[in-house]
Amino acid sequence: MGLLDSFEKGLERAVNSAFAKTFRSGIQPVEIASALRSELDKKAAVVSRDRILAPNSFTVRLSPTDDDHMRAIGPALEEELDGIVQTHAKAQGYSFAGPITISLVRDDELATGTLRVDSSTAQGRVSWRGVVEVEGKRHPLIKARTVIGRGSDADITISDPGTSRKHVEILWDGERAMVRDMNSTNGTQLNGRKVTEAALPPDSTVRIGRTDIVFRVIAQASPTAPPRPPLPDDRTRAFGLPDGGPQE
Repeated sequence: MGLLDSFEKGLERAVNSAFAKTFRSGIQPVEIASALRSELDKKAAVVSRDRILAPNSFTVRLSPTDDDHMRAIGPALEEELDGIVQTHAKAQGYSFAGPITISLVRDDELATGTLRVDSSTAQGRVSWRGVVEVEGKRHPLIKARTVIGRGSDADITISDPGTSRKHVEILWDGERAMVRDMNSTNGTQLNGRKVTEAALPPDSTVRIGRTDIVFRVIAQASPTAPPRPPLPDDRTRAFGLPDGGPQE
C-alpha cells in the first residue's frame, strides 16, 4: 500500500461513511496532497550543485463547500499534508529555508471541486549565508575576511602541521566569495588546482596541507524588518514641539 493510499484510508477512518461520500462531488484530500507536490516541483529552484530550494509556505484555496468538508476532518488533515510535503521533498532532494506552513483558506470565487495553491519561500524573504566546513565542523563566515591556519591568531585554527600559521583567507561579501593564499609554505589548492587567488564557487573544496575546507552557501529565512516609525510632518514635530511652534 502506497503513502497516498494509506493517507486516504486514514481519512476514511476519521469521518463517518455518510460524510465521506460527499467527497465524490468535490475536492478529495488526496487531490490537495497532489496539488502540493506539484507546487513543490514547479517552484523548486537550483541553488547549487547539491542544493534545491523549494517553497515552504503554502496557502490552499478551496470553495466554500470543499472548505466546509475539509474543516470537518479537523487538524489531522493539515498534519497529514505536512507529512506528505516533507516526504516528497526528501525523496526529491529539496530543502527549505524555514519551517513548513500549510493553510486552508476559504475562497468564495472558486467553484466546488476546484482548488488553487499559492506558495512562497520563507514568505519571500531569504538571505544567503556563507560557511566553511573544516575538520568536521561548520564555521559561519561572519566577517568579510576570515583567516584559516595553524596559528592561534587565525580566525579558524586547524591542527594540521603541514599548514602555515596564517595559510589562507576566505573573502565573503554576502553574495560572492574568493580564496587567497597568504604566502604559505606549501601553497593552496582549489578543487585540485594550485591557486594564489581565485573566485570561490559554492561547494568548492580548498585544500591546505592535508586539510580540506569546503565552502557552502546556505539559504535561510530573513527576519521581517520592523515597521519604521512615521516621519514627522515638519521640523516642529521633529523637535517634539507643539504644532503651533515654540511658545512665548
